[in-house]
Amino acid sequence: MRRINSCTEYFETIQERFKAEEAKGVNATFVYELAGSNGGTWTVRITDGNVAVEPGGAPDPTVTYKISADDYVKLANGELNGAKAFLTRKLKVSGSIPMAQKMNKFLPPAS
Repeated sequence: MRRINSCTEYFETIQERFKAEEAKGVNATFVYELAGSNGGTWTVRITDGNVAVEPGGAPDPTVTYKISADDYVKLANGELNGAKAFLTRKLKVSGSIPMAQKMNKFLPPAS
């Protein structure tokens, strides 16, 4: 999987990294609140093996992630471990923690 240089690039190329077979039966909404320059808010909807991205937030998301834009790029590129980011409070997760963990199967970081 190719590396990304910005949050915008990540969301524009999400189809490339999405593993539809891992998302069969999943119906969830993920909101990403990415702070700092080059940040923003995006909503990713997973509907039974399909992914859709839209700018902005969504009411009542399944999971909300809050992290700096710079750290999110590192996370997406596999340079920052998600669990470590969570434990060191660089990443804040609210909503369904099991679904947040499952997301790594269908939207894995670059390796």
